[in-house]
Amino acid sequence: MPMNPKSSRPDRRAPRRPNPSAGQHPATPQPAGLDLAPAIEALGLVLELDRPADVLLSGFFRHYPKLGARDRAFIAEAVYGVLRHLASLRVLAEPGTPRRLLLAWLARHGGRNLREFENLVDPADTDWLRRVKGADLTEQPPAVALDLPDWLHERLAAQYGADLPALMAALNQPAPLDLRVNSLKANRDEMLATLANEGLAAVATPLSPLGIRLQGKPALQKHARFLDGSFEVQDEGSQLLGLLLAPRRGEMVCDFCAGAGGKTLLLGALMHSAGRLYAFDVSEKRLAKLKPRLARSGLSNVQGLLIAHERDGKVKRLAGKFDRVLVDAPCSGLGTLRRNPDLKWRQTPESVAELNLKQAAILASAASLVKTGGRLVYATCSLLQEENEAIVDAFLAAHADFRLVPAGGVLAAQRVPLEMGDHLRLDPARHGTDGFFAAVLERAA
Repeated sequence: MPMNPKSSRPDRRAPRRPNPSAGQHPATPQPAGLDLAPAIEALGLVLELDRPADVLLSGFFRHYPKLGARDRAFIAEAVYGVLRHLASLRVLAEPGTPRRLLLAWLARHGGRNLREFENLVDPADTDWLRRVKGADLTEQPPAVALDLPDWLHERLAAQYGADLPALMAALNQPAPLDLRVNSLKANRDEMLATLANEGLAAVATPLSPLGIRLQGKPALQKHARFLDGSFEVQDEGSQLLGLLLAPRRGEMVCDFCAGAGGKTLLLGALMHSAGRLYAFDVSEKRLAKLKPRLARSGLSNVQGLLIAHERDGKVKRLAGKFDRVLVDAPCSGLGTLRRNPDLKWRQTPESVAELNLKQAAILASAASLVKTGGRLVYATCSLLQEENEAIVDAFLAAHADFRLVPAGGVLAAQRVPLEMGDHLRLDPARHGTDGFFAAVLERAA
């Protein structure tokens, strides 16, 4: 039961060591003074699609420690840019070699003037890049125009209809940087003032009362207020999941798929560090990452608990004891395409079907922890109904002692200005967050 969202495929292979000759190809064009050879090599590595793009890029950068910050930023931007638009770029860049894909992305999406290429590529490539820049994709199949694999386009089109182009346009943009203020150590107004005094452009998030949205991507790992636990990096949509659970002081609460503990820290702060908060996960490595975050946070009510699987005896011994349980289930991660565009190419109908089995099993097990009158929140960062409503509907059909509580009413009680019906459904086109789903369930008396 891999409780780390959000990819279903195990990553067994180590990153291939990059070619040490990267950057030594004089024929490679260099718009705006950038050497494209390392970016071409990194792109070729990532396009194998056998491991997460961020893992492969991290490995690539470790093997090239002399690459400067500017080069690294360009490589990451280019690789993720190609992944976002891979379907259409493959049509435009036929044959779709990493070099041609990168050139096509630069010309069409990278803000490059064609004159930057004139002395760096032959005339045939110059003519081709001109066609790429002005190409009309409206006559291409919809999946190509929207940069989706066929199977995923079919499913999303059935769900979103005429709204799908706007959704994909939003998902094909980089995500903003959101922070969550740790209410045990700071308040949002004070934090906004601090950031403004430091010259950082920041605004309050419109939905989460704890959120701050920054302009750009400033480095915050060594920021004094990060180091003292006053804020954490967390998408606004993820913050709303904690507000749906709405834990109270003194309660017994469980984050069933805790991972590295971002939501655990939020739940603990909402509980004012009073009561007991368990963070379950099957990965010792992920739980280890929670420890330094806990130390910064000031929380004293959190206990990490390593379990082997959702049927672990530790789970059974705690049956019926919890007031509130959050299940941020392992899922396809398709709501996070702004951050992880490789997922739309790495997931398959088969991997989603495998996840559905895990999601159903995890939800049923987590439900056993909930006491009478207690609350259970099932959440994913997926857009697909088969990972969301279908899982909840099947669970309710098999568990007559649970009922659905309308998410809109729960949000209103938490003073979140967001109209919702039975379920929480967020997406970047409408809400500016990652794509999240959540259902609030209550164990009947």
